[in-house]
Amino acid sequence: MKNTKPLNDLEIAQQVELKHITLIAAKLGLDADDIEMYGKYKAKIPLNKIDREKVKTGNLILVSAISPTPAGEGKTTVSIGLSEALNRIGKKTTVVLREPSLGPVFGIKGGATGGGFSQVLPMEDINLHFTGDFSAIEKAHNLLAALIDNNLQSKTNNLGLDARTISLKRVMDVNDRSLRNIVIGLGGTGSGIPRESGFDITAASEIMAIMCLAEDLEDLKRRLGNIFVGYTYDKRPIYARDLQAEGSMAALLKDALKPNLVQTIEGNPAIIHLGPFANIAQGTNSVIATRMGLSLSDYTVTEAGFGSDLGAEKFLDIKCQSAGLAPKAIVLTTTIRALKYHGGAPLSSLTTPDVEALKKGLPNLEKHLENARLYNITPVIAINKFISDSEEEIEVIRELAERMQVKVAVADGWARGGEGAIELAEKVVEVVEQSEDEFTPLYDWDMDVITKIETIATGIYGAEKVEFGPKAKKDLKTIANLKLDNLPVCIAKTQKSLSDDPTLLGRPKGFTLTVREIEIAAGAGFLIPITGDMMRMPGLPGHPASERIDIDQEGNISGLI
Repeated sequence: MKNTKPLNDLEIAQQVELKHITLIAAKLGLDADDIEMYGKYKAKIPLNKIDREKVKTGNLILVSAISPTPAGEGKTTVSIGLSEALNRIGKKTTVVLREPSLGPVFGIKGGATGGGFSQVLPMEDINLHFTGDFSAIEKAHNLLAALIDNNLQSKTNNLGLDARTISLKRVMDVNDRSLRNIVIGLGGTGSGIPRESGFDITAASEIMAIMCLAEDLEDLKRRLGNIFVGYTYDKRPIYARDLQAEGSMAALLKDALKPNLVQTIEGNPAIIHLGPFANIAQGTNSVIATRMGLSLSDYTVTEAGFGSDLGAEKFLDIKCQSAGLAPKAIVLTTTIRALKYHGGAPLSSLTTPDVEALKKGLPNLEKHLENARLYNITPVIAINKFISDSEEEIEVIRELAERMQVKVAVADGWARGGEGAIELAEKVVEVVEQSEDEFTPLYDWDMDVITKIETIATGIYGAEKVEFGPKAKKDLKTIANLKLDNLPVCIAKTQKSLSDDPTLLGRPKGFTLTVREIEIAAGAGFLIPITGDMMRMPGLPGHPASERIDIDQEGNISGLI
């Protein structure tokens, strides 16, 4: 398979002859009876295939990145290319990724299946409805919302909920800014109690976070029951379990809890399961999916959303602590283009060689490398290669790596698939086999909430201090009253900067992180300090990606990226 003419990701994907999913399962030691097939090319893996003892000895590789830019960094492409390369050099490897949300697919960012010759397939299915996991989460979340409003309306089964204290909104998996803040219950006495509410995007649902952290069905029901709903008029906290909601919600989610098996473009196993956004949630695939990868292969490559300050921090401080996971290495994805952007170069000039702009952007990469070492994990730099990169520019990053005593490799997976990432794979294996480092979380969950937030803000972001707004101070009292102080924190922050100001590129210093409020996700098991202007329902751009997507009479899709 050779790239003989310029093709887009979808055209490349449509030229690949897919293998039947049973052949992919066989590479993991599974036969047809071990999987639940969704057609020829997709399957669910039952939870009983997780081997807890094998998980303890597996090699987990986390792929993260520098602070994202409009130029794109290609973290998923690097993850897939690395897994292909590891398989090529004889390491039985599975890549474990998040499922795409329709918000970015139809919005501005596009899909999340990799690119070029480092993709997961069938990319059209994965980027659209896939196996219905997001739909199940949407239904379960909205069932809870309906039960809450029904209880407000009921004259015979009313818990006395104060509607003003209910923070749970409904969800849907598209970007729709007009639904962020709405009034519901209009239309008279038979149509509910009028109150303010709104919609979040499905990826930001607490149930998405719960699904990603749940151990099994029993743990799922427990977490669902722990969702904090609000207070009664006499200040008594109400949880989803008080509405007897957890059983019916879990019934809707029973199949969605099972991870999905698909294939890479080179016919290797890929597990794709769930995925909240990393700027407003924890930004990782499920604990179950990661454990499944570790159970069925020797190396497991996974990624966490955006940069080390967001997805990686939450992966390490929330997911790994919750599930007892310990990565052996962190691959830090960077691009020449992105570093030049952080160095002040305009977006229109990023394909033009500019060593000086690149050098000015290096502090961003340096900070993300330092962040990895805060966890006592050895980082490896992956330079995700673009055709416009000059050798002189690549050499600048190699010099930085030598100065910081970090291994570095050019990753050309987009153009050459696994062959283009062999250097990276060899460097990763060296780190895994030679390192004696032991993963150390950044903070202890038993610290007080303010200390946990300040530890992340000063240590990971580089802030000088943290300020809490009036609403955040009130929320801290609520958290203390509910005895939820010992939960980890999942900070909602812009992905565009290490700070909470998206205009501060590079490595900002001396800034103050402002926490405006703190949401409670008791079911998921964390608190959500919200900074800056973060919101949980994105909007569409002036020309959304949906304008380019079409389907012909034969069912062939075009325009999907």
